[in-house]
Amino acid sequence: MNTKNKKLNLAVLFGGKSSEHEVSLQSAQSIIEALDKTKYNSVLIGITKSGLWQLQNQNNYFIQSKNSKTVKLGPSSQHVLLQPGKAGQEFAVSGLSKKLPKIDAVFPVLHGSNGEDGSVQGLLQILNLPVVGPNLIGSAVGMDKDITKRLLREAGLPIGKFIVLENGMEISWNEVVKVLASEVFVKPANSGSSVGVSKAINSSQFKKALQEAYKYDNKILVEQAIVGREIEMSVLGNEDVIVSIPGEVIPNQGFYSYTEKYSEDNDTTLDVPAKNLDKKRITELQNIAASAYQVLGLSGMARVDVFLKANGQIVINELNTIPGFTKMSMYPKLWEASGLPYSQLLDALINLAIEYHTKQQFRKTSI
Repeated sequence: MNTKNKKLNLAVLFGGKSSEHEVSLQSAQSIIEALDKTKYNSVLIGITKSGLWQLQNQNNYFIQSKNSKTVKLGPSSQHVLLQPGKAGQEFAVSGLSKKLPKIDAVFPVLHGSNGEDGSVQGLLQILNLPVVGPNLIGSAVGMDKDITKRLLREAGLPIGKFIVLENGMEISWNEVVKVLASEVFVKPANSGSSVGVSKAINSSQFKKALQEAYKYDNKILVEQAIVGREIEMSVLGNEDVIVSIPGEVIPNQGFYSYTEKYSEDNDTTLDVPAKNLDKKRITELQNIAASAYQVLGLSGMARVDVFLKANGQIVINELNTIPGFTKMSMYPKLWEASGLPYSQLLDALINLAIEYHTKQQFRKTSI
């Protein structure tokens, strides 16, 4: 895989100034442990909740790592500094007697805002480094559920009805019922892992749902609840993409909440592969997932979530551009069931990052 069998120096970013900070730590731990040590030297960079970048100790990068609720970054006095234009020395570290090795690629395991929304991708693009996962524009449009739905709708792909509210705007429950239905989901436009998401079936619940969603974003979506099977697929690739077999989420609490996704004692069932799907239906699902991925201009990876209604109609729910990578997460589980083990999946993602970056180097910088 690596040129001349050279070990690659891979910077792994995790944590972040986000409501999904702890989820990021859990995903990063799984990735770090699964990386093939014969292929990669890992440089671990933790980002605190205040936004400080710090070099983490290889032997103590997390505290309380087995507890998903209390896991924290390990202590570090070595602050990471960014040096645009210094090829081979893009990262400098205060208090470090020797320089970091030349970084060959960066894996931002950063869920949510300031990590999944294109901000870090743009920063790493300025540093001229290969980035695992979607590019800047794909990350930005994929993070914003409003923009995502508008682009999918423009492309003629199936989505559910929704209303967008911004900057504290409110709407009466009667109007919601008139436009959408008497059962809706309210969610921040720019958040993942079901953070800030609530279900509402009456006026009181709806008011509480608005208050909860506005804690995480100034723009929120009110979506018509769709009755159907919750099907998820993993997508991998740049120009040419492949789609995993479909899996199904069967939540026991009405919807797949944050707690259900990241608690080991949850009672949600993940059927991988999804049951009772014939080859024709699987192909149809995979084609829609690939189309949605390409419409958003994504590269690297994404998870595509859809609803499969009883009448056979497929409705796209959302795309997750940096999906969870914990041992419970659907993205790697789906690839594992499709014949691509976790460590090989990481190899593929890193190769795609280097491939994408290499193709961007032809751009002229002068006239």
